[in-house]
Amino acid sequence: MPTPERTTLADIVGAARDILEEGGPASLTMQAVAVRVGVRAPSLYKRVRNRDELVRLVTEAAVRDLGGRLDAVAAGGDAREDLGELCRAFRAFAHARPAGYRLIFAAGPAGSRPDVASLAAAAASVLRVAEELAGPDEALEAARTITAWAHGFVSMELADAFNLGGDVGRAFEYGIARLADSLAGRRTRPFP
Repeated sequence: MPTPERTTLADIVGAARDILEEGGPASLTMQAVAVRVGVRAPSLYKRVRNRDELVRLVTEAAVRDLGGRLDAVAAGGDAREDLGELCRAFRAFAHARPAGYRLIFAAGPAGSRPDVASLAAAAASVLRVAEELAGPDEALEAARTITAWAHGFVSMELADAFNLGGDVGRAFEYGIARLADSLAGRRTRPFP
């Protein structure tokens, strides 16, 4: 009779995500995950090949989580309102899971990066809103601009890099409004 399984891949990934949030990337080891799920480290290798694969699985889980949050708020109403909801959900995710958020945008070894399909699925709502605001010919460029602005703002916020005073939440809302104005505004000349 085979030995019963003591853990699942979902348990492993969930434990790894928690360890990452509690102690940062350096704490995310195969041994730490094994202890958390109640198995010996060699048993973990039956499900996860190595640390790079573990990091990839954790990153893909974070990408799915973020994508789900974005999909939940972009209901397809007014594109300007949807942009605001997307940006707020992006920011809320980063504050709720900062280590996972950073991992999504980290440059790591190829074996630790999420696949393009996961990233594309997570970006679908942003692309839809970008297309509604900027038009189909500039949807990808607009989506990249939205993501770059939101990521830059949130990364600075997480790093405590806004040091000139003022209300950071108000500045975030200002940025959303100006971004929406810019993307939806009439262009005086065509983009090359």
